[in-house]
Amino acid sequence: MSFKRLFSRSLGAAPDRLHFAAHSHHLWPDASFAGQQQAWLDAAALADRKWDKVMGEVWPEAQGHVARELGGVPADRIVFSSNTHDFVIRLFAAVPRSGPVRILTSDGEFHSARRQFARWEEDGDAVVTRVAAEPFDTFSDRFLSAAQGGGHDLIFVSRVLFNSGRIFERSQELGALANPMGPWVVIDGYHAFMAIENPFLETTAQSAFFLGGGYKYAMAGEGMAFMHCPPGYGPRPPITGWYAEFGDLTAPPGSSVGYTRDAMRFMGATFDPSALYRFNAIQRMLGEEGLTTAAISAHVTSRQRRLLTAIEGTALSGAELLNPLEGGQHSRFLAFQSPKAAEWNAALMERGCITDVRGEVLRIGFAIYHDEADAAALAGLAKDLA
Repeated sequence: MSFKRLFSRSLGAAPDRLHFAAHSHHLWPDASFAGQQQAWLDAAALADRKWDKVMGEVWPEAQGHVARELGGVPADRIVFSSNTHDFVIRLFAAVPRSGPVRILTSDGEFHSARRQFARWEEDGDAVVTRVAAEPFDTFSDRFLSAAQGGGHDLIFVSRVLFNSGRIFERSQELGALANPMGPWVVIDGYHAFMAIENPFLETTAQSAFFLGGGYKYAMAGEGMAFMHCPPGYGPRPPITGWYAEFGDLTAPPGSSVGYTRDAMRFMGATFDPSALYRFNAIQRMLGEEGLTTAAISAHVTSRQRRLLTAIEGTALSGAELLNPLEGGQHSRFLAFQSPKAAEWNAALMERGCITDVRGEVLRIGFAIYHDEADAAALAGLAKDLA
């Protein structure tokens, strides 16, 4: 079984393509087209007054969807921006420090954080401690131990590591270390949001930030990143846009720069709301279809198992699978490590099969638009890999 009918536009646009990069650029469902159209129609009909609808209806609906997906956090703790890098900058500027920001992170973070931390480090604005992601089996414990050792202003780690698909398992204990005066704990949940159930439990949500977005498993494309903001952390962020002064302000007009008390305190300025329209339309579609994160994960896992069985005896079976399926939650992609990963990726691309590669890791990502025939087709192509 698959849900190809929900993706007729994307699949029909390239009918001969085998798309196994749902962990990267997830194909857009038809509902996103309807959402994009509605954003345009509202702009045409309402003109300047469209912002009344955006901030009064579209934004709160999107907050509610994100809050429920995270595990039931209060919706007013969710703020949106165009990308998570924007939030990394605002958090770095706001975190309490007495000198260079002391950052604890891993060596397996996505480029938006990895590159920025390294650049701040070059200029002496940050002192960065990196915990090795490998060996993966001990990573969660080693990272938590380093965090418990103290001496950090900002602790930043991915819930699911983007290159290996391995899951950080100690987020609740990590969140317990957070304090409004430092350290701040930030969970990068981009590969966890709508990929694993309740990726951010309420016990963690009381004290930790969580980043995510719509480009991957939310299927909504670029332009919709979000951040969960725990109460009491960063009441007056120094990098601030004019949207952050709407609502219940912390200071009377004229006395100082005022901020809202909820997550809008981290808000920027004018933005493109079309991604929120797409996200909301997709969320309504998933609800109508009864497609929860658990249901989608079960569908994906069945396809992953089918592929692993079918590729036995091929070159892929000789690679190291960095994220085996056995035990607990699993990411939405399979990560095969081999010196030939880039060569395999190129060979598959030539045959119209889209995967991707990170260093020596070939990533293969399934979605609800895949069926048994797709897994069999990919396995057939794998037989030709050397």
